[in-house]
Parts: sequence; C-alpha cells; structure tokens
Amino acid sequence: MKEINEMNLPENVLYSTDHEWSRVKDGKVRIGISDYAQDQLGEIVFIEVPEIGATFKKGDVFGTLESIKAVAEMLIPITCEVLAVNTDLEGSPELVNQDPYDKGWIIDVKPDDSSELNQLMNKDAYLEMLKGMGK
Repeated sequence: MKEINEMNLPENVLYSTDHEWSRVKDGKVRIGISDYAQDQLGEIVFIEVPEIGATFKKGDVFGTLESIKAVAEMLIPITCEVLAVNTDLEGSPELVNQDPYDKGWIIDVKPDDSSELNQLMNKDAYLEMLKGMGK
C-alpha cells in the first residue's frame, strides 16, 4: 500500500468523502475512484457500471468494484443522468489501478444541479481527510 505522500491526487478534480472523484468539463462530469480507493482495494478484477440513461440521486450506489480483496460499492457524488460509461473497463478493469483519473474513469454524467459539486473537496481538503483517517 502507498503512503499518503505517494498518492496521485490531481488538482483538477473534486473528491467525495466516499473516495470518488469528479472532473467537470463542458457541462459534463466525469467520475471515477481516487488513487487512495484503488490502492485500498488492491487489484481490481471486475467492475459493474450502470446503463447509459440511468439516473441517480446523490449518495446512490451506481456500481460496484470487485477486487481480489473485497467488493466495494461506488456512491454517486451528485444527482445526475449517465451519459457514457468507460467500456474499456469491461475487458481491462485493471485500468482503474493503473490510471484511475484518465484511462480508468468510470462514467460521464449530466448533473441535475451543478451546485452539488460545491459540497465536494479540493485536493488539499481531501488530503487532510485522508491524514485524519490515520493513513
């Protein structure tokens, strides 16, 4: 497992307390799991993602990650509609481990209320939360 100072935590994403990240671009939000989350799970072997067009309220389970250690639910950080899913993950779920912010993204969504993004954390706040967890 990585030490906290080894975590890849980009500045251009927002983080949830459940370790999902969100990147806003052109009115859409791309969502995945943080480097911390993938590191804690270990080798990811399967990912269940929602259908395009599915709608979720903030906090709903939108999919699951199965690793060699555990099965974890992913919680949607904002109320939204799914616009796209990363189909590359079907055959290569390990992309989440290798590159959680670019090749390992999970879904693109259209937010219902973009002000919900204001409740997410920037890199510094997320790092402080991780330090507070005793990581």
